[in-house]
Amino acid sequence: MKIIVPMAGRGSRLRPHSLTVPKPLIPVAGKPIVHRLVSDIVGVLNQPIEEIAFILGDPAFFGDDVVESLKALAVELGAKPTIYRQLDPKGTGHAIMCAEPSLSGPAVIAYADTLIRADFDLDKEADSVIWTKRVENPSAYGVVNLNDKDEIVELVEKPETFVSDQAVIGIYYFKDVAVLKNELQYVLDHNIINGGEYQINDGIKRMMADGKVFKTGTVTEWMDCGNKAVTIETNQRMLGFLEKDGEPLVAASATLENANIIAPCFIGENVVLKNTTVGPFVSIGNNTIIENSTVKNSLIQTNTKISNANLDNAMIGNHVVFNGNFESISIGDYSVLE
Repeated sequence: MKIIVPMAGRGSRLRPHSLTVPKPLIPVAGKPIVHRLVSDIVGVLNQPIEEIAFILGDPAFFGDDVVESLKALAVELGAKPTIYRQLDPKGTGHAIMCAEPSLSGPAVIAYADTLIRADFDLDKEADSVIWTKRVENPSAYGVVNLNDKDEIVELVEKPETFVSDQAVIGIYYFKDVAVLKNELQYVLDHNIINGGEYQINDGIKRMMADGKVFKTGTVTEWMDCGNKAVTIETNQRMLGFLEKDGEPLVAASATLENANIIAPCFIGENVVLKNTTVGPFVSIGNNTIIENSTVKNSLIQTNTKISNANLDNAMIGNHVVFNGNFESISIGDYSVLE
């Protein structure tokens, strides 16, 4: 089994946090989004993973540190790491084809801007499985249309009339991903474009037209990381899941001086909390110092210093200095103070 992970986009909806850190590497509950997603997929598959291929964008943004991080993740999961580049972003179908040498045999394709919780057996008799989540407002999503055999016969984008309540979440299994590769090559060769880009759906639709059997794998939780508000919500939900699973969330190296932690919270290595209350639902990255503050429902990254602050629903990046009693400030592009 292989896992193919397109992650070339820079994540403009999550600025300023994705200006210097690729969105899939922004930590949620103490772990980068893509690391958590790939690890969870491996857990669902419950079988050896031969290769994990990552499709990255411009090396100026997805640099050597990103490459080494992803290689280490693959090795940790017992797989061979492979790195590809999509230097000209032309859509989801084009991104997958940038990994053409790896497109053979059984494979999962997963877009790295979402997190899941799932527990189901993959239907290996199907030619493909599209992972879905039941939603209350299907008109806001791309959904699957099922026949009386519970086979997917159509993908419908934001249907105005009810088709189904199962939304496509961007994770796919292919019994032989080479079949998808061949159909996407046809899409590229014949310049089949939707929304100005080459889409994976056009390859999937050609597979369906050829009679390939598509089934659903329904996840229990689907958490978006598309913008600041939903990323904070996802951090809250993930902390709740990790606490329920019994995972240790507070590093032994953290220093607490007259500090109170209201669980669940993730507290990274060498964090210092002084005269401070944090929680619930706070994630704090390594080497961050927080003094004389109250922080809840927030996500704070590494090497940051916060003092005299009262934060709620905040998302703060790396190497930030924030004093709530500020008189002189220095704020870069795309920053927001509310």
